Amino acid sequence: MAKTSTKSAGPANIDALWDQIGALTEAGELRRLSNAFARFVASLGSAPPPLVLAAAVLSELEGHGHSCVQLADLAEAEGSAGLAPLLGWSEEQWRALAALAGPLPKGVKGWHTLLSGCEQVWDRESFDYDQPLVLDGERLYLRRYWRDETQVARAVRQRAEAALPVDTAAVRGWLDTLFPAQPDAPAPDWQKLACAIALRGAVAIITGGPGTGKTYTVARLLALLFATAPEASRQRVALAAPTGKAAARLKQSIDKALGELAERVGDRLPLRELTGRMGAARTLHSLLGARPDTRAFAHHRGNPLDVDVLIVDEASMVHLEMMASLLDALPPTATLILLGDKDQLASVEAGAVLGDLCHDAHDGNYDADTLAYVAAASGEAIPAQYAGAGGPLAQQTVMLRHSRRFGGPIGQLALAINAGDGDRAEDVLRAGEGSVHWIEGAQPAQLLALAQTGYAPYLEHLRAGEQGDHEAWVRGVLQKFEAFRILCAVRDGEWGVAGLNEAIEKRLESARLLRRSGEWYVGRPVMVTRNDYATSVFNGDIGVTLPDPARAGALRVYFLEGDKVRSVLATRLRNVETAFAMTVHKSQGSEFAHTVLALPRERNAVLTRELVYTGITRASKEFTLVTPAGDVLFDAIARRTHRTSGLQELIG
Repeated sequence: MAKTSTKSAGPANIDALWDQIGALTEAGELRRLSNAFARFVASLGSAPPPLVLAAAVLSELEGHGHSCVQLADLAEAEGSAGLAPLLGWSEEQWRALAALAGPLPKGVKGWHTLLSGCEQVWDRESFDYDQPLVLDGERLYLRRYWRDETQVARAVRQRAEAALPVDTAAVRGWLDTLFPAQPDAPAPDWQKLACAIALRGAVAIITGGPGTGKTYTVARLLALLFATAPEASRQRVALAAPTGKAAARLKQSIDKALGELAERVGDRLPLRELTGRMGAARTLHSLLGARPDTRAFAHHRGNPLDVDVLIVDEASMVHLEMMASLLDALPPTATLILLGDKDQLASVEAGAVLGDLCHDAHDGNYDADTLAYVAAASGEAIPAQYAGAGGPLAQQTVMLRHSRRFGGPIGQLALAINAGDGDRAEDVLRAGEGSVHWIEGAQPAQLLALAQTGYAPYLEHLRAGEQGDHEAWVRGVLQKFEAFRILCAVRDGEWGVAGLNEAIEKRLESARLLRRSGEWYVGRPVMVTRNDYATSVFNGDIGVTLPDPARAGALRVYFLEGDKVRSVLATRLRNVETAFAMTVHKSQGSEFAHTVLALPRERNAVLTRELVYTGITRASKEFTLVTPAGDVLFDAIARRTHRTSGLQELIG
């Protein structure tokens, strides 16, 4: 059906609107991409000012991680703060733009009527499929994000509804072996019942904070899958994670847990032989067959992955487009296991997929069938407080609730932050009980002193030189470097990544711990910032620059993957940055014995509860918080990340 043309406002009004959009762009408040997209939309036909506003805002929100804009948010735009909080603008900036785009439609119904009448918008009622915008109910999307979101929702819903046959008696026997009773252990054993639940569907989500045993649980789930499979020797299992570091940690953790299990099951199951065929954990890009010249992957619905079970760790980092591609490439008969902490930062790119998928995991909402199945298959009784009438996906989701690692001050601080309890967080920080430290009103020099102390061990090991075994020496350098890290909330400014890396380099050089000689120098830690398939290094990989033992004067960057070391000539790495300090986002999937979190002096929209929580939970033994202004911390604790999407509603 042809669209009804919507009459645009007069030239003076639209010209003033474009001028304001241009001014916001020049001020750095609006991406040039968002400006260009709004102009592209306007070029496709009659474009009333509200449509121009909606197009610019929608594109800008995508840059902030939102997959769509709610018409209700647009409906509150005129004369109020409107979308300013989501965009990181001042109320004055928003009101000025909204006024020039006005008069705006009244209410959600008014916006729906206007947008559905624009030829640039597909409202699912027409037969046109080339519009850049999609109107789905009360949400407006960029076309590709609408496609990705509906694809993820459909695939997850279908998998959650796909009931697999389970021999509950056999499963019960194996679970009792894999999870022997322990005196005084918390009840129920959420790890045990997670294995039982994962076995009965084509998708399962296991979420929980640090130390709750996600990989410990999955190792036992793997053993259970092999034990109950009709032909265990033919079971194809793949391990994956968003980054190389997370993938290496996943394989290392699972291998360790499986080694312990192999002794327990003995001759009943050739576990070492079966799991030895899994191969290394891979990045999602590598698993799907990413190519440098296209966004498309080698594996898709027409060329699916050759797997029966796919386990994805650090799923909170998986953005919407990647999850859509992953589900598209996964055979309908395969089982998908997602692991992650729903309370961590969401992906840098659009979407908060894991958070949307298990948004009500804390409440459980298990129906009567699930309660009965869990009791029969695991012998565990789910407490009545977690009973409910959740949808199919809720029945396949388990939240691990007991942390075996974070019982001390670090864990107490993480729990307080996650609960938004600023008073409790302050009490833990001020107590200063050994593993937690707080430097209030900090000056940059104090942070640089911490950096010198923290990085001295790896630099001293480096300077001592190898003692005959080159690989062992390299491994020692990398392990000592990985024991300490400074995390930042922002990239720019004296408390940001760029400024701190330069300052730390100068401090270490003045202390004669390293010697810089141009861009590349011995001891330089670097982070890969873009996937490079020619050298097999991926975004987020971290290595240290060391001499090439085979070529005098040449430098190589060495990377640690589990206990294995690999290297690439420094001159072949084009997309890297110095990594004494890194953003909290980039630290996901990593763990450091001593983690330092440096917050900036001024409030910033990126400072949220999830960011602080993620920074804290990177620390395994010691955590130091550095704040030049204390109120910035409490402002962050009070601010939760909000990403607009329709995924929860679409899954149902």
